[in-house]
Amino acid sequence: MQPDLIETFLDLVETRSFNRSADRLGLTQSTVSARVAALEATLGARLFTRSRAGTDLTTEGLKFAPHARALRHAWAQAKSAVTPLGEAALHIRLGIQSDLAPLHIGLWMQGFRQRLPDCAFYIEPDFSAQMCRDLTAGTLDFAVLYTPHPSPDLHFTSLGEARYRLVSSTATHRANLPVASYIRANYAPAFEAVQTAALPDMLTAPIAAGQNATILSLLETLGGSAYVLDQTAADLIASGRFFAVADAPVIGQPVHAACHLRHRTTPLQRSLLRVVQATFAKS
Repeated sequence: MQPDLIETFLDLVETRSFNRSADRLGLTQSTVSARVAALEATLGARLFTRSRAGTDLTTEGLKFAPHARALRHAWAQAKSAVTPLGEAALHIRLGIQSDLAPLHIGLWMQGFRQRLPDCAFYIEPDFSAQMCRDLTAGTLDFAVLYTPHPSPDLHFTSLGEARYRLVSSTATHRANLPVASYIRANYAPAFEAVQTAALPDMLTAPIAAGQNATILSLLETLGGSAYVLDQTAADLIASGRFFAVADAPVIGQPVHAACHLRHRTTPLQRSLLRVVQATFAKS
């Protein structure tokens, strides 16, 4: 098995462009072409057709794609299995939506360690799209995220929701919010749709950000108005500098657990899932 050839093939499946895959992989276009040619020679089949309209998979390429994803995942799992772990029996790689990490990771890790005392853990706060890619590739074992990205290799479980509230240093009602000092939150597509419907006049706000901690820092420095997590809103209101915007809706952002499809019924995945489910069952 040559992992570089598989990775290049799968990137081309996504981009359908030799130029774009070369940019994404940090390679020259000739290297990408040579890798594809080497893989085709090994398989004895043509995987892509190239034309002015772009790059498309052949029938053989379509058939090979799920096997390539399985090979990539198996290779990542094999590398993880031989990584030195000290006294730990297993290394578990966890992804968590950036906004959820400060609130939940301590309690989750406490639960993980109680259920899985012989395991070592690596934690990576990140955003949904990257976590889905990492789960598919096998470089993550389990993730908690906002936006499921459809993939035949991934399994998602609904957990509940994270709640965001609108606070302001200048006004207590939507009609009085200045556009010039509004910080537009963009936590996930589902959140964005609700915010746009509730505050259509804020589409032209001069500042936007996609992380609760970033928006908190901006509010504390600049003042203004923004949607932040429930607990962050409570802390800002308690400081006396900010008000709740009384007629603005609370926005609930759905939260999901995710893992590779082939691992969804394993005892390990069930243990991880039960710990995070307990958090949302109480909310």
